[in-house]
Amino acid sequence: MSEPLVLGIESSCDETGVGIVRGHELLANEVASSVDLHARFGGVVPEVASRAHLSALIPTLRRAAETAGVALDDVDGIAVTAGPGLMGALVVGVAAAKALASYLDKPLYGVNHLVGHVAVDLLDHGPLPTPALALLVSGGHTSLLHVEDIATTITELGSTIDDAAGEAYDKVARLLGLAYPGGPVIDRAAADGDPSAIAFPRGLTARHDLVKHRFGFSFSGLKTSVARWVEQRRVAGEEIPVADVAASFQEAVADVLTAKTIDAAEHLGVETILLGGGVAANSRLRALLEERATSAGFSVRRPRPALCTDNGAMIAAVGAEVMRAGLPPSALEFSADPGLPVSTVLV
Repeated sequence: MSEPLVLGIESSCDETGVGIVRGHELLANEVASSVDLHARFGGVVPEVASRAHLSALIPTLRRAAETAGVALDDVDGIAVTAGPGLMGALVVGVAAAKALASYLDKPLYGVNHLVGHVAVDLLDHGPLPTPALALLVSGGHTSLLHVEDIATTITELGSTIDDAAGEAYDKVARLLGLAYPGGPVIDRAAADGDPSAIAFPRGLTARHDLVKHRFGFSFSGLKTSVARWVEQRRVAGEEIPVADVAASFQEAVADVLTAKTIDAAEHLGVETILLGGGVAANSRLRALLEERATSAGFSVRRPRPALCTDNGAMIAAVGAEVMRAGLPPSALEFSADPGLPVSTVLV
């Protein structure tokens, strides 16, 4: 049996993505970002994102087909993000995918956005040794996932109880007067700072926290600690050492993420750790995870930076996996679900 040719549509937040894959081969990955429209607000505005998807989806779809050198009628199936994400944004992609699947008479697969961040690595490195552990870190999600089968069996070990790591980056960047999105600018600023200059807290790492939230994350307290530290200096008329604040904040985030990831990998007895999501491009997180994983005897996989952020290729990759597994397509009546649990790979 030949590998399935799958078109994937992603519209969960502020990226309109259309990807085309044949099995584990990436043929096209076209993305139209609306991040510039949200920058002046310091974060994603759902209504703005939804309208941007409406404008960008068809041109992005055409570019993907041209890049892949395929006609839309050639695809074997269509996959679309059913959730989690922003409701209005999800609806745009789901409606488009339903219309396209109906017109082309192709099977439609409503799949999980978070699973996409796992499956996209297959396009770079081939089949994922399972069971494996995935650390997904983005603007909206911070989760540790036990991956037994990408198409059917994924269990969430823990997630953030408040701010996601990427969200904390955005908020701290705003506190420091830096641009949005905060991840890349703080990473750059931190390169000139001292990560040990300020002892910011490590959320949910106290002994009593580890009883209830061993694999859980919290970054709200860290963000508040940065805000108070900065405010105290401003009130005192002192200069804010932006590079040191950025480096110390980033070190606190990376320390917690990597320590809990190694603990989870040892707990599960897996050999492979996958790092995914937009924050997977962060230099300190990558370096510290590699260092700690190597020391503990684990291998680390991470997709190329262009595949870490939201994109259609990752959704197509999930679609290819569920088609390969012989799972039935979604009914056309399925709805977008902004709170879709990661254990639901296919709706």
